[in-house]
Amino acid sequence: MSAPVHKRRLSRRRRLVRLITGALDPRAWGHLLKVVNYYNYSHVAELRAAMVDPTANISPLATFANGRNLVIGARTTIGAGCYLWAGPNEARITVGDDTIFGPDVMVTATGYRYEDGAPINDQAMDEAPIEIGPDCWIGRGATILAGSSLGEGSIVGANAVVRGRFPPFSIVAGVPARVVSTRRIGTAD
Repeated sequence: MSAPVHKRRLSRRRRLVRLITGALDPRAWGHLLKVVNYYNYSHVAELRAAMVDPTANISPLATFANGRNLVIGARTTIGAGCYLWAGPNEARITVGDDTIFGPDVMVTATGYRYEDGAPINDQAMDEAPIEIGPDCWIGRGATILAGSSLGEGSIVGANAVVRGRFPPFSIVAGVPARVVSTRRIGTAD
């Protein structure tokens, strides 16, 4: 077995020189401007266009598209890394009150066509509205596809792929998601 290798620590002076040269590098400033621009147009500007209740709690790491077609209800929580992409034309995403999105949830009201033989980038997109009822809980990494509807009080398991309509108080999981149980409200266990 070879001896452990230790990285030599930089002196304070060397670290200060590295910091100053990095701060003066125009490439660093260019990258910073790109990051700020991306954040502004994928989060700030889109949320300004959306109808968001002031009591909603939205992670600064969430990303939105076509905010004018986005409605977020009261006391809704949207976790880090979530994507809510409404349709560019009419496909609205509506999220009811008191709904919780875990981290890394993808909700997209659009999908590419792929049957006509043209490259994917050149094909038109289909779009359909998405409705997520009040008091729902969307687990980490779940994907909700165009045209889906979750009734009031529904729960979506982690990493599920939701396509279609589900009645109130459904517990759905899997790929594709299917009803695995029903939530019972107001009953003592």
